[in-house]
Amino acid sequence: MRRPRPPSRLRAVICRPIGWFLAHVYWSTSVRGRDHIPRKGPLVVIANHTGFIDGPVAFGIMPRPTHFFVKGDMYKHGLGLVLRGSGQIRVDGSGREALARAGAVLDRGGAIGIFPEGTRGSGDASNIAGGAAWLALHGHAPVVPLALFGTRLTGESVDVWPRPRRRLLAVFGKPLHLKIPDDLVGRARQRFAEEAVARVFRDHIRFAETVSDIPLPQDDSPGEES
Repeated sequence: MRRPRPPSRLRAVICRPIGWFLAHVYWSTSVRGRDHIPRKGPLVVIANHTGFIDGPVAFGIMPRPTHFFVKGDMYKHGLGLVLRGSGQIRVDGSGREALARAGAVLDRGGAIGIFPEGTRGSGDASNIAGGAAWLALHGHAPVVPLALFGTRLTGESVDVWPRPRRRLLAVFGKPLHLKIPDDLVGRARQRFAEEAVARVFRDHIRFAETVSDIPLPQDDSPGEES
């Protein structure tokens, strides 16, 4: 796949304080396991997805500039200006262009953020797309799972914007370094990577639930997807 121009790292650097303010001042986010994030080199972070604010919170708690995948439907009106201005990666159609741009970020040693469930829901990682595994495999990047709690509570819409100072929790897990058996080739390598990433992600969400006093929502509330 031909590598297009990657999103601007400088834009992500400049806009990080906005995410930090939202996560830590507007809301009250506790972060655990931040030391699991490698400070240098290519990186793929995968996070569960329950509500509208998952993106800005994850962007704000990352200890390094990160470019998150965001569905094209979100690039409307003023929000689109913010997303482009902060160096996020727009996902349209099959997502091939987004994967290519993300691959270019990994090539320069940058960090990518993905919500592999694809849509907002219960956040239990029951359905996981394969894009993160593809990037980790081809970008030679470790995968760090992230569990978010409190961004949406049971009964709330997936589009909810929580009240100020709501208590949130973010739990990073240990990085997964993919080790593909030498005898696997082609599609078999991708399947192996997808299964490994899905297993680590689900295990981390289950573990994080045991250390969180904020439950995941127990419903898949209808609303606009991101």
